[in-house]
Order: sequence, then C-alpha cells, then structure tokens
Amino acid sequence: MEWKLFAHLRDAADGQSVSVDIEGEATVEAALDALLAARPALAEEVLDENEELADHIRVLVDGEDPFAAGEGLATPVDEGTELALFPPVSGG
Repeated sequence: MEWKLFAHLRDAADGQSVSVDIEGEATVEAALDALLAARPALAEEVLDENEELADHIRVLVDGEDPFAAGEGLATPVDEGTELALFPPVSGG
C-alpha cells in the first residue's frame, strides 16, 4: 500500500510516497501506524500531544475524506487503495 505525501510532509518522510505493508485488519489507522513506523519523523508533523491524528492534517482515501464520507480511521483499505496525507494549506 502506498501513501502519497504533500508539502513539508514529503521532506519529513524523505520522499513524496512511502510504501507500507499492513498485517491484520487493513484500515486507515493501521496504514497510518505503518507509515509512522516506517518514517518516525512524520509523527511529529501529523500527531497531536495525545498521539492522535492532529486536527489540521487531512487524509484522503481514494480521493475522499474518510471522516466525512466513511468511517474515519476505521475505514477499510486494501492494496489498491490510494492514500494521501496533507498538511494545512494556505494561499492567496
């Protein structure tokens, strides 16, 4: 399974994408745990003080927000699922 990373998260992970393997039940949470295990520097960027996904970080599963369109971190995923992780974006 592959995570696509954007903006400064790419720098923290040393790349724009990271492949992860998941053992057991494949959910967004399991995929995120595998990503953070593979690239520990990302934890500082995406987790809050309670070690939960920070409010300002956005996750997309096959182009959709799993918190709005699915089961949040419990959303099932499989090898073909496209995962993406975004930091806050501002512009003008």
